[in-house]
Amino acid sequence: MSNASVTGLPNAGSASPGASIAQAIRAARTRGHAVVPFITAGYPTLAALPGLVRSLAPHAAAIEIGVPFSDPMADGVTIQQASRTAIANGASLGWLFEQLTALQCEAASGGPALPPIILMGYLNTFITGGLASLAERAAAAGVAGLIIPDLPLEESAGLRAALHRTGVGLVQLVSPVTPPERAAKIAAASDGFLYAVMVAGVTGAGASEAVQVEPGAYLRSLKAVSPVPVCAGFGVRTRADVVRLSGDADGVIVGSALVQAIGEGVDAGVFVRGLLHDR
Repeated sequence: MSNASVTGLPNAGSASPGASIAQAIRAARTRGHAVVPFITAGYPTLAALPGLVRSLAPHAAAIEIGVPFSDPMADGVTIQQASRTAIANGASLGWLFEQLTALQCEAASGGPALPPIILMGYLNTFITGGLASLAERAAAAGVAGLIIPDLPLEESAGLRAALHRTGVGLVQLVSPVTPPERAAKIAAASDGFLYAVMVAGVTGAGASEAVQVEPGAYLRSLKAVSPVPVCAGFGVRTRADVVRLSGDADGVIVGSALVQAIGEGVDAGVFVRGLLHDR
């Protein structure tokens, strides 16, 4: 299936790769807070994925879906364990593309609308079938962008070019230790949004486990140089975090706290709605 065969896909007809992501984040921000929830594909079960996406869709500016990998270096214990469970369940990139294609077809046929879908994963998972094939399969499944934490900017030109030919964006990350000049260069190359890592550590890290930054000055410095929205992630767990960071960020990414809640049987949509509104 190609983009031409299904109307309404997030990356079909966008002005530029990742444009649908930026538009969705800005639109959500005008209504209040823009939250990008993260889930692990195949966790807690393979069958859970469609329901999780449908549950999150009404509350999410975009949805970030993690592609399970055996050594997720940027992720803390919660997402590491979820990734291991998903792999044991049989989750794979090919399976994920099939699931997303079905969800996009459902939406295009009058089902619930989906926000932009972003896949987060590690380079080895994405490139095994070749760059052109990856880009074509991602676009056909309605994927709006990829996040690849272990792909340095200097080595990303080939993959970016392949993705851009099919309208898929490549989201870049900066951290508290990224020098200002490099942060500006990364921001200029980012599609959809700039991912502002809020701790010098892994996802889900607490204050005792990672070096945290004063968020206001850090986020404002990134917004001053970024042509795309700036979204804060890593260590975002509560509504208080969302409110605090949204003063300076365009959006927030919530991962480990949501994955933990899902593992405990909490409804994903209810969890994210609680981040957006006072209980």
